[in-house]
Amino acid sequence: MNQDVEQLRLLAIFHYIVAVVSALLSFFPIIYLAIGIAAVTGHLNNRPGEEPMSALFGWFFIAFAACWMILGFAFAICLLLAGRFLVRRRHYLFCLVMACMACMFMPFGTVLGVFTIIVLIRPSVKELFGQAHA
Repeated sequence: MNQDVEQLRLLAIFHYIVAVVSALLSFFPIIYLAIGIAAVTGHLNNRPGEEPMSALFGWFFIAFAACWMILGFAFAICLLLAGRFLVRRRHYLFCLVMACMACMFMPFGTVLGVFTIIVLIRPSVKELFGQAHA
């Protein structure tokens, strides 16, 4: 039982670490956002006599960057919540779903997700989550 609690605590710490890495990587699309804003405002057309760049091109870049950043931050927040729930031994299904989703965030999320799934499917860990609701 103590081993399960210790493993859940370690998994929670690693969830926090992967969440921070995910949040930092979510800032990468700022480059695309800047290009999109420059295209929409006309700052990319610096040669005289050149046709203005399509605003649609700029809006595509803005939408792409915004979606990527929002999804990345949402994933990071969900990982933080999963780590918190692992320590408190609450919301078993949410933790299991986030472990599966973390597997898509290669390579660290894959390792974290697989180890989290292995720990969470143990009957003794399921009992720990059940005791938290009693």
